Amino acid sequence: MEALKKTPLYNVYEEYGGKIGKIAGWALPMQFEGVVEEYKAVRKKAGLFDISHVGKIQIKGKDAFHFIQNLVTNDIENLEENRAMYTLMCYPYGAVIEIVLLYKLSDSNYLITVNSGNVKRIFKWLINKKNKHDVSIINISNEICQLALQGPKSETILQKLTDIDLKEIKYLSFRRDVSICGTKCLLSRTGYTGEDGFEIYIFPEDLKLLWNSILNAGREEGIKPAGLSVRDALRLDSNLPPFGDELLEDITPFEAGLKTYVNLRKSDFIGKNALKKESEKGIKRKIVKFETGDKCSSEISGSNVIFDGEKVGIVATERFSPKKKKNLGLALVDLKYSKLGTTIFIKNMNDLVKAKVIR
Repeated sequence: MEALKKTPLYNVYEEYGGKIGKIAGWALPMQFEGVVEEYKAVRKKAGLFDISHVGKIQIKGKDAFHFIQNLVTNDIENLEENRAMYTLMCYPYGAVIEIVLLYKLSDSNYLITVNSGNVKRIFKWLINKKNKHDVSIINISNEICQLALQGPKSETILQKLTDIDLKEIKYLSFRRDVSICGTKCLLSRTGYTGEDGFEIYIFPEDLKLLWNSILNAGREEGIKPAGLSVRDALRLDSNLPPFGDELLEDITPFEAGLKTYVNLRKSDFIGKNALKKESEKGIKRKIVKFETGDKCSSEISGSNVIFDGEKVGIVATERFSPKKKKNLGLALVDLKYSKLGTTIFIKNMNDLVKAKVIR
């Protein structure tokens, strides 16, 4: 059995009460003080996440722009240097391979971040699509670590540790070679929690110093270390699109509610023809957000959605919401069951859990 991978902060987690779980072959902190307290911190103050497990792939060379433009669903023609963009990569038949955050370092140098469980698959996909393009595709996931500082107090806290004016970094913008407490970072105003914040890319040897420095700097503001469990709850509560494992196999952007990341007017890209046809004909199933009144007795991701005894969909994810004090989830269901207020049932071991479509 392959040993779990660990970030350079693994031995630090215990100092902060971290409870370790397994995600895509990594040993990572699921929570520290607890999901509810961490949720409050991110929503009202700030939370610091170690997301070093996130995959990072660099694409550079004179054909980098054309190579990427043919692979992604969004149009990167007008993407400026030092700007980032969320976009998708799809199979020729239109299903989503991955949602990626694309950073433009220059016309010939880009960085993409991908779900940790998909790094090898995405890297192989990129290599297979290289053909005669003059590009280098480099998996730098093990060379660069990553922290996410999220919450309304993030800017105030981080400003204590750097001389650059953080107000100049707008949402989906980034700066390279930023000095934060003496370490060199790539700093982007990005995140997937529904709050303002920053993602910090840093060398492994500097990670512990940066982690401790940010937590010390944010004491007055009430910062807390945060685990990955609360990140999922924050995304669900903020109505952010499905991400990572929530993008079920063979789901299309339109079914997943990701059409904002698809530009059918741009030049040809992999999957465009299939997506154009689906756009014209319409979808037959759809990702919905649901809430359950009862706490499920076991993990229900992947469980069947039932209506009148028939399977009408599948659960993509489900988490407890500290805000609503209920369990919220995403499910892919047949279109006729996607209307607001529809009552559905979810198979939970030998029980059926009642749920309501709320979005």
